[in-house]
Amino acid sequence: MLFLSIGIFLVWWSLQQIPADKWEDFKGSLKKANYWLMIPVFFVLSGSHVLRSMRWKILMKPLGFSPKLPNVFFAVMVGYLANLAIPRLGEVLKCTILARYEKVPAEKLIGTIVVERAFDVISLAIVFLTAFILQYDIIGEYGVELSKKLFEGKSGNISFIKLGIVLTALIIIVLLIKKLFQFFNHLSIVVAIKKIIIGIGEGLTSIQHLQQKGRFIAYSVFIWLLYIIGTWVGLMATEGSAHLGLPAAISALAFASIGMIITPGGIGAYAFFLAKVLEKNGVSFEIGFANGTLQWFAQFLIVMIVGFCCLILLPWYNKKRIQ
Repeated sequence: MLFLSIGIFLVWWSLQQIPADKWEDFKGSLKKANYWLMIPVFFVLSGSHVLRSMRWKILMKPLGFSPKLPNVFFAVMVGYLANLAIPRLGEVLKCTILARYEKVPAEKLIGTIVVERAFDVISLAIVFLTAFILQYDIIGEYGVELSKKLFEGKSGNISFIKLGIVLTALIIIVLLIKKLFQFFNHLSIVVAIKKIIIGIGEGLTSIQHLQQKGRFIAYSVFIWLLYIIGTWVGLMATEGSAHLGLPAAISALAFASIGMIITPGGIGAYAFFLAKVLEKNGVSFEIGFANGTLQWFAQFLIVMIVGFCCLILLPWYNKKRIQ
């Protein structure tokens, strides 16, 4: 509810940023949008989900598991569906789905999820670096602007007091969790959590024993290339942003990805961050927000349609396998 509230607030707050005399431009941009472009975006992003499923399978092999690709894909899409409600819930859910249908220990799979997310963070960092190189004047300025808002003091400079408070809080939380684990060591829930932590460790070390490292890296590259292509095609959907090229698409993806992390399915945050980047590229905020809303809705629709189809097909496919 907290993350959903943040998303709803960002939708409301973003709409307040549109001047009264620009509302017609915002609505007109959505009315004139080329909705046919949602079709190629549908296949591009669906392809990225298939590649993500194939990449996840590679991580399971060193652990001695080789689940069927359809089940892995079903689990991934149902996980995305769950993420629309609560961020990161889907990461746990897709592990339990495979544990049920493929008899793979869920705690071991959580380790592979950590590896996946670590590579996604590295990939996102590369996208940011690429955007920074291609649009140094735009991304550099926006990045500094965001950093100042987070850690700026009254003087207008970076506040080391704020940084110190954040670091101290993190250290206290880690020490407190450690003490609680020691004190309640006998409880079954603590034992279960320790098993998960051990599983995470095994998942992280599994990267050393990958038999298909080249394929794993290739899948990672193509996943993010498809994200970039999907964003670029999405920019072409509205008149005010159709002229923007690949560098703007990379920059938009970099910052919009942050929105996908902080709210369920990126509601509110995805469109806001994308609009702010497009604004730096000379596109008015209302047009950028219209495009961001359209792109977010396309991704939301893909997850809803494919996710629900996978939810229905999952028991049917496995019942057919048994028969």
